[in-house]
Amino acid sequence: MTQRVLIIGAGPVGLTLAIELARYAVPVRIVEQAAHRTDKSKALVLWSRTLELLDRQPGGSTPFIEAGFKVDAVSFLAGGEQISRVSMESVDSPYPYALMIPQSDTERLLEERLNALRVTVERGVKATGVSLRADGADATLRHTDGHEERASADWLGGCDGAHSLVRHTVGATFAGETMDSDWMLADVHIHGYPIPDSEASVYWHKDGAFVVFPISPGRYRLLADLPPSGEAQPPVPTLEQVQAMIDRRGPTGTKAFDPIWLAGFRINGRKVSDYRWGRAFLCGDAAHVHSPAGGQGMNTGMQDAFNLAWKLAAVVNGLSDEKVLDSYSSERSEVGEQVLADAQRLTIMGTMKNQVAQAVRNTVGHLILGLAPVQHALADKMTEVSVGYSKSPLNGPRLPGGPQPGARVAPTAGQAPVGSGTSPVLTVFGTPTSATAGLIERFPALVDPVLRSPFREDGLWLVRPDGYVACAAAADDEGVIARYLAEHF
Repeated sequence: MTQRVLIIGAGPVGLTLAIELARYAVPVRIVEQAAHRTDKSKALVLWSRTLELLDRQPGGSTPFIEAGFKVDAVSFLAGGEQISRVSMESVDSPYPYALMIPQSDTERLLEERLNALRVTVERGVKATGVSLRADGADATLRHTDGHEERASADWLGGCDGAHSLVRHTVGATFAGETMDSDWMLADVHIHGYPIPDSEASVYWHKDGAFVVFPISPGRYRLLADLPPSGEAQPPVPTLEQVQAMIDRRGPTGTKAFDPIWLAGFRINGRKVSDYRWGRAFLCGDAAHVHSPAGGQGMNTGMQDAFNLAWKLAAVVNGLSDEKVLDSYSSERSEVGEQVLADAQRLTIMGTMKNQVAQAVRNTVGHLILGLAPVQHALADKMTEVSVGYSKSPLNGPRLPGGPQPGARVAPTAGQAPVGSGTSPVLTVFGTPTSATAGLIERFPALVDPVLRSPFREDGLWLVRPDGYVACAAAADDEGVIARYLAEHF
């Protein structure tokens, strides 16, 4: 039997893609070689924009918020002094904070949500080979009992991580580099830490970076760069070594105990140039890997899935032809490029060893990061509410004033999120008139029957299912919207 969509990989990205497709009534199969979900904290944070997008799903973001811990500021420190404190309170979102939640909990909640949609992850099923056809893809799947299955699908989602079989099969170059340093990771309990639990901290020490992320009261993740060990795999730190790092680079009087997870790793910054290869798509770590600086890797991957799912659902459900899918790579590749560059800059800033450069960094950082507009821009970037698609091939005509094509539309309190229905329809924001009613009647399969209030009385906006503006027109020129829908869908 041919599935409409086969997803390889059931981490947060694969699960998100499967949920989005299933709620849009697209038949989906998802396989994962691991026998069990991760029990590690791994990726720790859900940012504001990801929480907004999760609100589109049945159950919304509430279960995640209930399981997580809110962090609403980041402090930068050097030489025992605070360089800057960046608060997220200015972020225009229902969720002006970082939600700290272990990846194990994120995966658990996503899988529960997928199960509620009557889709089950097939665990212990490894994809050992993939081939593409003009009209689909075939995969060889090895089950835990050793038998192999030949599976066919119309579309293939490669959510299979940094060592992606799908990426290797299509021949996508994973361009980038591995940093010449080792890093330690420690999820531990600590006491005597002088900064509130609701803040993350970045220490710019003369020896390198030391980063502290709260996970829950009394529990923290610590990250620090180390000199290259020369070993094939960076060594796992001991609790004693973690304490020595705290004593060297962190605040005095802080003690670590009861470690939960200790690990060593190296930072890779890599990305493919194309996210779509015919009937196959690359999402998440299969398409891009980043420095943990900024904590945006998992969120960027989940937003890949949100972006792809509504477009693929529109094609599968006969609402659009395949050309809408070409925008997935161009939109998400640009975002991935920016996230990669930002993470690299943050990593370089924190790990520079030249004392003159460090002094300049500290002085300039104190001046620049102290400016309110800079702090607001940095908060928007961290929380990913500034992500947009200004160069998207799906962008249509614009209207001076109001949100422009490709821009995010912030959620409105008391209203269902755009795109939260069971079909990937677009939403009209405008004043009720016979013309807007006629527009909705003309495109019943493409346009949400519920008209939203306009951003300006003299304007009309069309918003995509993922909450980004598609096009805009004057209030009395609904023909612009109609032509856009006819052209793109």
